[in-house]
Amino acid sequence: MTPEELQAARDTVIPDVAAGGLSVLFCGINPSLMSGATGHHFARPGNRFWPVLHLSGFTPRRLKPWEQNELLTYGLGITNVVARATARADELSAEEFREGGRLLTAKVEQLRPRYLAVVGITAYRTAFDDRKARIGPQTRTIGETRVWALPNPSGLNAHWTAQTMAEEYAHLRAAAQADGDTATS
Repeated sequence: MTPEELQAARDTVIPDVAAGGLSVLFCGINPSLMSGATGHHFARPGNRFWPVLHLSGFTPRRLKPWEQNELLTYGLGITNVVARATARADELSAEEFREGGRLLTAKVEQLRPRYLAVVGITAYRTAFDDRKARIGPQTRTIGETRVWALPNPSGLNAHWTAQTMAEEYAHLRAAAQADGDTATS
């Protein structure tokens, strides 16, 4: 992928991988330029979403970004707080995050996943105006959907290793299983 091709992907919107009644709808911050260019979520090399999803037991093998639609067979999906692709999340304004939170709420009300998992605590705090939120289950629900905040899998997030992230993601997986969900068993 050339730098020009990546720059041409700026502000691109990629489709959600989603359906009604999912067990977990994962929600990224926004697509990277690599995701915008390829049309695949979490496509940037170094992003740890796909390895962490497998290490935490959500998928039986490590999927590649271009296999993203296979998530639906496991009762999983992907969306974003902000739909447009940027080089860095800090290019997004607080208002974009707040508007993204409103749009995400409407999407969750329509799709009714069992869990919404926002991958990025700062994005969650801004989108839902909850400055005290911590990683893990949140008190907020959207209808009957429980909300969970998870570490951002970006390779730029040096505070978390793939293994420690997988442990946090596995807590969500265990909660979904405890709710009687067989899709993530």
